[in-house]
Amino acid sequence: MTLTVTLATARRVLTQLRRDHRTLALLLVVPVVLLTLLRYVYNDVPQVFDHIGAPLLALFPFTTMFLVTSVAMLRERTSGTLERLLTTPLGRGDLLFGYALAFGSLAVLQTVIASAVALGPLGLQVSAGPVLVVLLAVLDALLGMALGLFLSAFARNEFQAVQFLPAVVLPQLLLCGLFAARQEMATPLQWLADLLPLTYAVDGMQELTRTSSLSGHLALDLAVVAGASLLALSLGAATLRRRSA
Repeated sequence: MTLTVTLATARRVLTQLRRDHRTLALLLVVPVVLLTLLRYVYNDVPQVFDHIGAPLLALFPFTTMFLVTSVAMLRERTSGTLERLLTTPLGRGDLLFGYALAFGSLAVLQTVIASAVALGPLGLQVSAGPVLVVLLAVLDALLGMALGLFLSAFARNEFQAVQFLPAVVLPQLLLCGLFAARQEMATPLQWLADLLPLTYAVDGMQELTRTSSLSGHLALDLAVVAGASLLALSLGAATLRRRSA
């Protein structure tokens, strides 16, 4: 893997995204619109928005990045672009980390915008400062991106790629502790929730609503989310083949 080739891959992906206005709107506008809707759904009970707003700052970037990257990589595979690229000196690491740099840049922009609107005009109350909120939200977006790149290898068309959303994301959403405390779930579900990375993403955001410093609990959540992202990227690199069919 070389830095020059990796950066060239990132520039190519960013150029494609700049021309795709609908995808940019999905990544940058939709999370803000959803948070705004949520704020005014609970207009008379702002404490409910404070309770679930922070975890949703973890969920929205995760979900949108998962959806966009899984479809984008699948297009590379099915169009033959991936096969042609892998016949060049471009390595698997160059391709995956080029994608990670490109979508990671968008993840930073996405979470900065969403966090600024939520913590500013929408009045979301958290104990931690905006730096920790944005840091965890960016890691959550990168986790969604890494899982999307990895799971795209198991889809043959865009319809199948989208089907991974309810199959992979929704179970994690139900078990992550957003709707019910994990301690109140059946014991097997608690064990399963402990294995799912989105649990730590949401738990970290909930921790940020209670503490203003980087506690050991929060550091563990950050480490698990970052480690799961690196693991998914490594598995994604292992699924890349010189021949796409």
